[in-house]
Amino acid sequence: MPLTHLLVALAVAFVWGTNFVVIKHGLADFPPFLFAALRFVFSCLPWVLFIGKPPVSWGKLAAFGLFQGAGQFGLLYYAMRADISAGLASLVVQSQVFFTIGAAVLWLGERIRMLQAGALGLAAAGVGIIAWRSAADSTAAVTLFGVMLTLGAGLSWAASNLVARSAGRVNMLGFVVWSSLFAILPLVGFSVWLDPPSSQVDSLAHAGPGAWCAVLWQALGNTLFGYGCWNWLLAHHPSWKVVPVALLVPIFGIGASWLLLDESLPPWKLAAACLIVASLAVNTFASIREQHR
Repeated sequence: MPLTHLLVALAVAFVWGTNFVVIKHGLADFPPFLFAALRFVFSCLPWVLFIGKPPVSWGKLAAFGLFQGAGQFGLLYYAMRADISAGLASLVVQSQVFFTIGAAVLWLGERIRMLQAGALGLAAAGVGIIAWRSAADSTAAVTLFGVMLTLGAGLSWAASNLVARSAGRVNMLGFVVWSSLFAILPLVGFSVWLDPPSSQVDSLAHAGPGAWCAVLWQALGNTLFGYGCWNWLLAHHPSWKVVPVALLVPIFGIGASWLLLDESLPPWKLAAACLIVASLAVNTFASIREQHR
């Protein structure tokens, strides 16, 4: 991979990892589902007026928008409001890797290798430590409810991965922009259902520049730049050259949370992080071996 392409991949990992801190700041001003809805409003407007619809069915666009919008980010934001810290969320949501593998085995007929099974065991152990601490320690900055919501976000991310894969080689920036249209109404609906309309109007009226910058960063930095560049890299290089860079996402997430949010790094959190990152590394190694057979 050329150095410039590697730098782009590193930039995406940095944006995705540090974005968990940005989410925390946005949630201080906006209710979670409203915050997610605003993200997708600015992910599709005004870009949908200038970027053509990719040659895929409306059903695939709707499915991707629903899974990524109401599923992945709706659940993640709701969990991060009070039930899981930014650093832990960046770890647990990586369960999407193994949900994707499981779905590919069940529905696409792919075979799971021994190394991948070992990686699943490491990831399960890491998540188990987090769940155990959340149930046993009320000061652990995470609840079991938060872990389950974040796992649900990972499952939704895996579903959106399968939808994107089924779309084939299309303009993925256009795919993200047009699918974002289908995320908005469900997120607005959940927001109206869970939070009083008066509180949402008040949050919109009194949100400061920092809150709106968080919204724009979700749309422009995390969604359009992040997913656009990542899919561009995957279109130009074998996946085994690109995917390992994603191992840095939880590292950046935990590091940024420690530096900017004063999140503690107790031994149990470091142990869980090591197990989950190790599981991702083993899974990546298994994928590289498969590519070279």
